[in-house]
Amino acid sequence: MGRARQPAYVNAAAAIDTALPPEALLRVLKAIERASGRRGGSPWGPRTLDIDILDYKGLVRHWRGKHPRFARAGPRPLVLPHPWIEKRPFVLRPLLDVAPFWRHPVTRRSAQEVWRSVAWSREGQVIGKR
Repeated sequence: MGRARQPAYVNAAAAIDTALPPEALLRVLKAIERASGRRGGSPWGPRTLDIDILDYKGLVRHWRGKHPRFARAGPRPLVLPHPWIEKRPFVLRPLLDVAPFWRHPVTRRSAQEVWRSVAWSREGQVIGKR
């Protein structure tokens, strides 16, 4: 008998062009998650599909200074930019691939600067890049 296989996790980023306002875009993305079979999931745990808006045209919403106002799990308004970009290497690595010159709308740090500060982190560690 072989060893049980670990599920494959894939993290990706995409730059899209849309005329939808951010909340309408989020509703579309959540509908895609449901249509793909996503059901529930623990806060900040692995999910079958999790589509987030990282940045929306540099718009800043629900931040107080350089900190997001709503950083807990559960229902909350759409926080833009996404409050955890700077803490998650698994988000930053794909972001660098599609938007290497992106700057965080609140901290004004470049994606490269942020990557250098978190690439060593064990949380959400990037296992490999193809």
